[in-house]
Amino acid sequence: MTYCVGLMLDHGLVFMSDTRTNAGLDNISSFKKMKTWNLPGDRVFTLLSAGNLATTQSVVSLLDERTKSPEDRNPALLDSPSMFQAVRMVAETLREVIEDQTEDGPTADSTFNSTLIFGGQIAGGPPKLFLIYPEGNFIEASPDTPFFQIGEIKYGRPILVRAFQSDMSFEDAVRLLLVSFDSTMKANLTVGPPLDFMCYDSDTGQIAVEGRFEADDPALQTVSRNWGEALQSALESLPKVDIRS
Repeated sequence: MTYCVGLMLDHGLVFMSDTRTNAGLDNISSFKKMKTWNLPGDRVFTLLSAGNLATTQSVVSLLDERTKSPEDRNPALLDSPSMFQAVRMVAETLREVIEDQTEDGPTADSTFNSTLIFGGQIAGGPPKLFLIYPEGNFIEASPDTPFFQIGEIKYGRPILVRAFQSDMSFEDAVRLLLVSFDSTMKANLTVGPPLDFMCYDSDTGQIAVEGRFEADDPALQTVSRNWGEALQSALESLPKVDIRS
């Protein structure tokens, strides 16, 4: 299992992903699930992946390969004239990989399925964020839907729904995501650190900050501890409920 989130802020984009993959309780590994392409000053693309690891790695490898050696039939991602064309290219590559691995093409219950979050900006256009489904279709984030989650989404979603604000700083957004990921990791052991993150500041054409929180990172541990204490304090401060009347 995995957990990845992409946020669209008023001034940019924020991404975070865990790195845990498992094929059983005795076979747990770590793989990076965030891929970034950057032509400084011109464009930045970030891809988050959840689902079949072989599928997602094939998608990234094909996009990389076609970027280095583009053909007329397979144009390069970094040559895309718009974010719409870029996300179409990623979606078609995902569909192509799944179809190559299944006899009947991409189906809802396919073991080869993967779901992607793709976002970024091309100079001259606005930043955009997309959710790409295994079938190759996709939807775009908007003020009404300012973030996307993939993987094990249910435990961390209430945190985002209640606390997300589009004008929050990168620091506050990363802190919010750490709380969301902590809640998910506490409830599901198949999601775990290290946690990768990346922040993109609109109209810069370059990554603002990126990094990784290891399991023993003081910031991650402090957020986890303080969030647990804050929840306990909030519970104790609520009015008593009379259940005997």
